[in-house]
Amino acid sequence: MIVFMITILIALLLIFGFGGLRVINQYERGVVLTLGRYTGTLEPGLRWILLIFQKMIKVDMRITTTDIPRQEAITKDNVPVGVNAVLYFKVERAEDAVLKVENYPYAVSQYALAALRDTIGGGELDTLLTERERIASDIKKVVDIETAPWGIDVTAIKIQDIELPAAMKRAMAAQAEAEREKRAIIIKAEGEVKAAENLQKAAGILGSIPGGMSLRTLGTIDKLQSDPSKTVIFALPVEILEGIKALISERKKKE
Repeated sequence: MIVFMITILIALLLIFGFGGLRVINQYERGVVLTLGRYTGTLEPGLRWILLIFQKMIKVDMRITTTDIPRQEAITKDNVPVGVNAVLYFKVERAEDAVLKVENYPYAVSQYALAALRDTIGGGELDTLLTERERIASDIKKVVDIETAPWGIDVTAIKIQDIELPAAMKRAMAAQAEAEREKRAIIIKAEGEVKAAENLQKAAGILGSIPGGMSLRTLGTIDKLQSDPSKTVIFALPVEILEGIKALISERKKKE
């Protein structure tokens, strides 16, 4: 009888001894509750808890990625848009994440969702489209401040897609096309002004040289493609003829 009791006692000790062993991975922490009360946080490695009296809750300390589903909102200038984003956060204090909030991943994502909707409603469409990074940073700051007491650190929020109504897309496309045409016309006009200025300078230089304009005219005639079926008629101003005469006179003097 004594041997039987000793055997049962040894079996119970083995069950309590080995049954209380827990392995905590490097990226985890173990929050221990003794009779329902927080008594400590266990670090990674092989740990032991007292069965029946103690309970351990593992908390993942790695960065968690959560999708913020597409949200319909109306901007300050009354444009309906659909926006979705991605939330990145991690647990800094495992005991706060367990004790101060129920289901902390869901709580953080819901808070980020509400902050996203409020931010979109408080800004105009142009700001939303051109300052996406700044808006995401503002949302991150709001969510980070509110979730800090839960032991949560929001590392980043990224706005992925901004969906606009079809009519707004067509209007923006027309505006962009008009802007491109405007720039093209301005660039072409600036090019013509530059070309006119250069022609004016070239004409001034050729006019200051005796026979220069005549040589330029002859060079232009020489570049024309000869075609027997076509006849090219030039109306030469008197100035050109006088220039040719002056050029001939200059050559004769040199000879």
